[in-house]
Amino acid sequence: MKIQPTKIPALIKELDEVISVLVHAEEEHYQEIAKVHPSYRDGARNLIHYRTFRSLNLKRLQKRLSYLGLSMLGSTESHVLATLINSQQILKSLIREKDIQSTLKGTSIKSSVKQQKRHAKDLFGHSTKGRRVRIMVTLPTEAAYDYKLVHDLLASGMNTARINCAHDGPEVWLLMIQNLHQAKSELKKDCKVFMDLAGPKIRTGSFPKGAKVRKFRPKKNELGEVIQPVSIELVSGVVQSESNALLVDFNWLKSLKEGDSITFKDTRKKRRTLFVSSVQENRVIATCRKTCYVQTGTVLTCISSLTTSTVGDLPAREESILLRKSDHLKILKNEIEGKPAEIDETGSVTSCAMISCTASEIFDAVKQGERILFDDGKIEGVVKEVTGSEMLIKILRAKVTGTKLKADKGINLPDTELNLSGLTSKDKEDLRFVVQNADAVNVSFINSASDVIELFGELEKLGASKDLGVVLKIENQRAYENIIEILLAGMQRYPTGVMIARGDLAIETGWENMPRIQNELLRLCNSAYVPTVWATQVLENLAKNGVPSRSELTDAASSLKADCVMLNKGPYILNALNLLHTILFNMNSYRDKDVRMFEAIEPTQVPG
Repeated sequence: MKIQPTKIPALIKELDEVISVLVHAEEEHYQEIAKVHPSYRDGARNLIHYRTFRSLNLKRLQKRLSYLGLSMLGSTESHVLATLINSQQILKSLIREKDIQSTLKGTSIKSSVKQQKRHAKDLFGHSTKGRRVRIMVTLPTEAAYDYKLVHDLLASGMNTARINCAHDGPEVWLLMIQNLHQAKSELKKDCKVFMDLAGPKIRTGSFPKGAKVRKFRPKKNELGEVIQPVSIELVSGVVQSESNALLVDFNWLKSLKEGDSITFKDTRKKRRTLFVSSVQENRVIATCRKTCYVQTGTVLTCISSLTTSTVGDLPAREESILLRKSDHLKILKNEIEGKPAEIDETGSVTSCAMISCTASEIFDAVKQGERILFDDGKIEGVVKEVTGSEMLIKILRAKVTGTKLKADKGINLPDTELNLSGLTSKDKEDLRFVVQNADAVNVSFINSASDVIELFGELEKLGASKDLGVVLKIENQRAYENIIEILLAGMQRYPTGVMIARGDLAIETGWENMPRIQNELLRLCNSAYVPTVWATQVLENLAKNGVPSRSELTDAASSLKADCVMLNKGPYILNALNLLHTILFNMNSYRDKDVRMFEAIEPTQVPG
């Protein structure tokens, strides 16, 4: 389609009308813009411009501009007004219209890019050479006792260390930070400490503690033949419930050598042998070709030296409830230990499974017929009955073989109007440690501007440094709906960022809506020059199981749209970090946030 010169004045006029609407919107929000930190003033104006711009239907205008080879205005979120004015000036030059110099000007493209980069650096620290996007790594408990792990994470490209206040405590957190400071000094690398406040998340209550025992089983083929022995770590620090590790005496551990054999009797009085395959600085890797059960107090004997060590205190096994489709589950307001359904000798259920939850307030808000989801959406149910003290749930979705529900797993109520927001008493207590030891605080379940203002007030009470960064975690539908006011409130403090916590957000807003919502949040933050964190389940299968899925690789590459990517902990976290660094490094020159970059394509070899 060819645009006639006579049509250009109409285009100029249409652009003028759009510009006027944006300027008027900025005037209407003058007071909110005036409150933001000076470093975010341009971003606040542009945020208002972009939000107003997106409220207009401009498809016809976009197409006609594209026919002239001009910007379609599709990737202008960080410089809306400037792009509109530039397009208008070009159109005027095409018809040689004498232009009166306009007093209007938006933040230029060059300036917006500079501000975005500066804000990201001030919040997350320096990026790794050759990689614009920073990597935030969630430190596991063993990072407090295993210096080599922290050293290796930093050496492999970790830019920010995340400590989750929902786990461990101040003593462990401090040990993690001390190990990080030592690694920073040794490697001469910078790395910031971000601490996550747990927030008012609804979780399942406690379960009875099981035996302090570990089962180790080698991998077998269909014929029952061992094709891969089970690998067991011997350590002298701390043992996590999900790791294949045993706690042993420090001096005994140091005496072990490659090739040593270690014998013991497991809980069934069966004799088993471990073979030392690798000796590392703080751990020894041993293998076993037979299934074994090891408990606290099991005696290990090194055959070559005849020295022994007893297995230290192991975490108690987590009890759970197995839920299948059509099962019923009762949630009680009073604190109880969870228990499975009771079944009589005929197989009939005499009493359904029961659990408690951590937020008694929900019983006054939940209504019959509303959905309820457990453990990041792995189990879905519907509320069949609800009273002031309990609710009956019918399970609608679980694995065919059943899905286990454990203690401290998230509960989501996407259809329920809840007023759970703000800082909990635990958050306020943890914040005392955070302001003394961290570079930034991640705040969970921010729902409104009032939550942000409450946080800032608490930081002021504690005398927090003005340089302490803040990251607002967007995790539900309400936060998404209030994102403009949340951003404007957050921008009153510098530096501030936003974490797109895709786990709870996907459950709350619907899996089918998540791609659109994620993209909109990135664009809105980009328009405000507010740095973003791409979080939740990034390379999760690799971190937990050692093998990435193909969709995870695509997701990791897409995270280039953000300023920082977060990895959660897992036994293979170092593998996940190395792969993510490689992906982001290799893709760095192909995308700069939401803008595609076109490098020369290398010649393709044609077989012949």
